[in-house]
This record gives sequence, C-alpha cells and structure tokens, in this order.
Amino acid sequence: MLSTWVLVQLTYMAMSIAAGLVLFYVTSQAGRSEKKQQLEESVSLIVNFILYIWAGKIVLNIAVFVTDPLAVLAYPSDANAFYIAVLLLLVNIGYTVKRHKKDLNSILSALVPIFLGSGFVYEFIEIAAHDNMLASWHLGLFLILLVVFLFLRERQVPVVTSGFVLGLWSLGQFILTFQLPYTALYGYTLSRWFMVLVFVLSIISLYITNREKPDKGVTEHN
Repeated sequence: MLSTWVLVQLTYMAMSIAAGLVLFYVTSQAGRSEKKQQLEESVSLIVNFILYIWAGKIVLNIAVFVTDPLAVLAYPSDANAFYIAVLLLLVNIGYTVKRHKKDLNSILSALVPIFLGSGFVYEFIEIAAHDNMLASWHLGLFLILLVVFLFLRERQVPVVTSGFVLGLWSLGQFILTFQLPYTALYGYTLSRWFMVLVFVLSIISLYITNREKPDKGVTEHN
C-alpha cells in the first residue's frame, strides 16, 4: 500500500514537472538552441534535487537504513529531507555558476517558470484527485505568482524576477499559515521559519542586485 502511494506521488510530481517545463518553453524568449540547453540544465538540477531529497531521507533515518534500507526508501520523505534538498540544490547551483562559469540569469530564467508551473499543476491535481480544498488556497497563490511572473519576465532580469517571485511566494505562504491548518509545497508541510528564511534571502538578493546596478553604470561610463 505504501509503495503504491509513493508511486502515485511520483506520478503526480512527474506530471507537475512536465507542466513546468512546458511553461518555461512556451514563455521563454530565448532561441531554440539556448532553450534546449536551459532545459537540459534544468532537468539535471531537478533530478539532482530529487536525489538530494532521498539522500536527506537516508541521513535522517540512517539507523533504520542500515538495518532495513527498503523500509526507508519506501517511506514518504518529510519536510526535513526537503529542507536538506533545498540547501544542497543551492550549493549545486552556486558550484555550477562558479566552477562551470554558467550564467545565473540563464539558470533562474528556466527554474522560476518550472517552479511556478509545476506548483500550480500539483495543487490542481490535489484538488481534482483528492478533493483537497485546502489546496485551492495554494492554487490561488500560484495563479497570482504566474501573473506576476508573466508581467515581470520582459521588464526585469531573471535574478530580480526570481527574487520578487520567491519573496512573494514565501510571504503568501506565511500569511496562509494563519488561515489554514498547514501549508505545503509538493506535499511537504512547511514551517514558518523556512518561509521567513526564503523571504529574507529574496529581499537580500533584490537589495544586492539593485545596489550593483549603479556601480555597473559608473564602470561602463568610465
């Protein structure tokens, strides 16, 4: 029964991620070759993120994993494994940008619409398949974020758009914690401290990006 539940959840996630990839491909203004490269990089990061979740689950249940590995692998991941995966993904992106000289704007311009599209479809599935009306609040939040993203994507660089969208998402999720019994992302129940952390990091990224703009202008003028 548990393995069936895990399989169903993986199917939902696959459908959601596929929708996110489609949203990126449709909304991206990049050329075909560049979009293909961005898709490949994004899929690689998504696969790594899933592996990081499994790694986090193993680390958090290492004693059980040593005695019965299948029991840990078949059991659903919790929010702590998700937090570990997010941290490792950020390290992964930072390493990719610094070591392989990848453009952060290029990475974010793909990951943000994938995140929004997959999140929207996942919440829609929750409502359609499980009649989970709590998901309608999250669905509404993602709908607002999609509108904001579509408005900003041609007016701001991806770093600014990403910071604004993630900041708005974390603020919206934080507000929902006072309206709902719990808030979740991809089925993972999130804590308020995580939303506050995401919001603060988003504000910091926007501040740094905005502060660097005048410096670049002075440099170019000189």
